[in-house]
Amino acid sequence: MIELTHLGKWFGKRKANKRGDICAVADVSFCAPPGKITGLLGPNGAGKTTLLRMLSTLLVPDEGSARVADFDIVAERQEVRRRIGVLSDARGLYPRLSAFENIAYFGALYGMDDSLLNERIALLLDMLDLRSLTHRKTEGFSQGERMKVAIARALIHDPPVVLLDEPTNGLDVMSVRLLRDFLRVLRDQGKCLIFSSHVMSEVAALCDTIVVLNHGRLIAQGTADDFRNQTVQSSLEDAFFALLENDERSAA
Repeated sequence: MIELTHLGKWFGKRKANKRGDICAVADVSFCAPPGKITGLLGPNGAGKTTLLRMLSTLLVPDEGSARVADFDIVAERQEVRRRIGVLSDARGLYPRLSAFENIAYFGALYGMDDSLLNERIALLLDMLDLRSLTHRKTEGFSQGERMKVAIARALIHDPPVVLLDEPTNGLDVMSVRLLRDFLRVLRDQGKCLIFSSHVMSEVAALCDTIVVLNHGRLIAQGTADDFRNQTVQSSLEDAFFALLENDERSAA
């Protein structure tokens, strides 16, 4: 479970009220339950990445609070870090290490003992069809192969919460399909997933519920059908743009 309560983050010159000049996230509240994929939609600069960085404890919020797996992201950040897996479009693999070594290194950082670590690596290699690449250096891997290793690395400690920030950027059609199928497996295992993407078809196909951000504010939440019905549009993409247009008119 992820719970956000009036979460806010500002950047730029600090003022007396601790707010900066630029509002990245403002007064955002929602819940992402276990066993579901919660989508994050919004244009560039909407605050999606900043929000995910706060949830992953890389940034400290200026306002509000959030709990991940029932731990506070500020007061209990180490407990939060033990319970999350993070996957972004920046794979960040060590090119001189093999697929196995990249995954094992992160398992060691989590303090996993050798027996459990080897068991988890074997399981993930099978699930992601990585056996043939196990001992190859990741330098020269395709985008899809790098994505698989990054997934295995993020999930090596079997976290209950998974945060995905634009994970399909640069992937081919087959790799995107593999990722979708794997995320459905994680959902069926009861994990809590937040999936940020600009690709409407991915969000519509994967997400059980969707949160829409604009200018750092939450402007809508519900299912794809909710948005289509609310805006009287036939597609999620058209509904998304209608929601943004309505918000811009309200703010003018």
